[in-house]
Amino acid sequence: MKSAKMKSVYIMLCLCLGCIGCKAPVDHFVKDKHVFRKDNLIPWSIVGFDVKDRTPDERIAMLERLGYDQYAYGNRPKHISTMAYEWKLAKSHNITIRAVWLYVNLNKDRPNALKPESEAVFENLVKVGLKTQIWVGFEPTYFESLTEEVRLKQAVDMISYLSVRASKIGCKIALYNHGGWFGNPVNQLKIIRALPDEDIGVVFNFHHAHDQLDAYSENIKMLLPYLWCVNLNGMKKEGPKIITIGAGNCEKEMIQQLLDLNYSGPFGILGHVKGSDPEIILEQNLKGLYRLFNLKN
Repeated sequence: MKSAKMKSVYIMLCLCLGCIGCKAPVDHFVKDKHVFRKDNLIPWSIVGFDVKDRTPDERIAMLERLGYDQYAYGNRPKHISTMAYEWKLAKSHNITIRAVWLYVNLNKDRPNALKPESEAVFENLVKVGLKTQIWVGFEPTYFESLTEEVRLKQAVDMISYLSVRASKIGCKIALYNHGGWFGNPVNQLKIIRALPDEDIGVVFNFHHAHDQLDAYSENIKMLLPYLWCVNLNGMKKEGPKIITIGAGNCEKEMIQQLLDLNYSGPFGILGHVKGSDPEIILEQNLKGLYRLFNLKN
């Protein structure tokens, strides 16, 4: 009898701690319904992926229409000339820039020698006096031909340089899983642990995690102490990469695991679909998220 009871407990434990199967939806609930309120959601990928190619004024007006008072700024080289203006404009409208995007390519970026587009991010942060997170993604193919030792050393050297430089202007570095070696949570944790004196976080993106779904449960527990934001997306193991929240068969369980670990946000909400209007995509994702958890918009 005792053996049967222990076996039952073991099975339940495996079910609770197991990896994402993405086969059948689970009927969960949100204990804190405020976790998905708009002031806990960060619109993301609304600058570089905009079929309307909005001006800064038009983008701020869009956010106000949608009822958001914050967003993360993901620029492209063509936006550098209006970057400082947009950040000042956002502040004048009481809209917070929660993060700015920095895309590093170690073929072009080196410690103390960033490429002009990367340098412009720091120059504008200083110019505007913006103190925020810097979400750092690495060009993934760079690491492919390197040994593990060299990969880690070069990544640590760059993140150390960026973190020290960011802290001097009141900003912080967060590692962004943009695919490849650097996007692997195991490697991100190695980088963080190699820099114990730096305050470094992680931004976990569902849409860049399709190749790690089997390890999701383990990864998210490992990253939990460093999670500064989780960017949500509809998820199917077989893809496609980006779909509306609620249209997949994995994201509800993935989100619920975060809530069960007492992660309370913030959450990023994507406006990112190539050739589409982020205003429409943001609304579709919000409605999908609320339907998923039976919440009212």
